[in-house]
Amino acid sequence: MVLYEVTVQVDRDIAADYRAWLEAHVGAMLALPGFTAAEVFEVVETPPDAGRLSLCVHYRLRDQAALDDYLREHATRLRADGVARFGDRFRASRRVLRSAGV
Repeated sequence: MVLYEVTVQVDRDIAADYRAWLEAHVGAMLALPGFTAAEVFEVVETPPDAGRLSLCVHYRLRDQAALDDYLREHATRLRADGVARFGDRFRASRRVLRSAGV
């Protein structure tokens, strides 16, 4: 199992529109081969950033091959949709985690 984590900081004045878009985006991701689950978290900042909302999405994938396929075949298109809609009103960072077996 691979965990693909995407953290976004969204301008608060577009947060409702972004959340609505994100719900559909997560559905599109889960329709891809190898994606098995997703969960969206609100990041609790200390201290909170009054101007931005932070969300973190954890996508669970079957294996590294499924992630590699997503990155090669789908990532550019799916990421571009968010940029086209929201421009520079959000920032995203991504990381990949694997079980340490502990």
